[in-house]
Amino acid sequence: MWRKRDLLRGLAATLAAVAAVLPLAVRPAAAQQQPVVVFAAASLKNALDEIAGQWSKETGKQTKISYAASSALAKQIEAAAPADVFISADLDWMDYVAQRKLIKPDSRANLLGNRIVLVAGRDSKVHAKIEPGFVLKTLLGDGRLAMANVDSVPAGKYGRASLEALGVWSSVQDRIAQAENVRAALLLVSRGEAPLGIVYQTDAAADPNVRIVGAFPENTHPAIVYPVALVASSTNPDAAAFVTYLRSAAARPLFEKQGFTVLTK
Repeated sequence: MWRKRDLLRGLAATLAAVAAVLPLAVRPAAAQQQPVVVFAAASLKNALDEIAGQWSKETGKQTKISYAASSALAKQIEAAAPADVFISADLDWMDYVAQRKLIKPDSRANLLGNRIVLVAGRDSKVHAKIEPGFVLKTLLGDGRLAMANVDSVPAGKYGRASLEALGVWSSVQDRIAQAENVRAALLLVSRGEAPLGIVYQTDAAADPNVRIVGAFPENTHPAIVYPVALVASSTNPDAAAFVTYLRSAAARPLFEKQGFTVLTK
């Protein structure tokens, strides 16, 4: 009888000890499972998916990446969307969030460079030399020129600036098929819904259904720079480590494989 009572007391003591320790063991693990939420320009998808996967394998930590036009992402951050990291496809939209104190200034860095190109469908016979006054309108035929939104999306703004500098914007401005982001513009050409489009060279490299007709001279538009920064409201302890990884030697070849120019040493 006494032995049974002692056994029950011992079991109760053991359960109480486990119950006391369990919350301490679970709490840090739960915190570690919070993914780093990244808001990134749509043109980064292929490279960033691969880099995030590699980082996850090396560290066991996770990311959750939302791709869209830089303009849309900046507005979401302004509206208090929960993000830890922002990677814009131009300086303007990073400046936009910086001016509103929505990023951590010391974390900001210029990460990548890119180029814009004219693309056609894989089987298209179109050939052109991109130079002042080139016959873009004639090349379009009855079709439209696919571009990301030319007023707000970086790729569209770069494309418009280049066409204006080359003196051909006025001839095609009423023939533009504007898309919400550069990947959507690429898709219009890839699906044959537009004969030509202006996208980043990294986008063209990612889609086997398009080919590059020509590259726009870099002196016809603002320098294409992708800045990265931590969002001011972020409390995720892994966010800074992910940004450091993006700037590391481990990420460099994956960016370069997609055609980006790595700006960080």
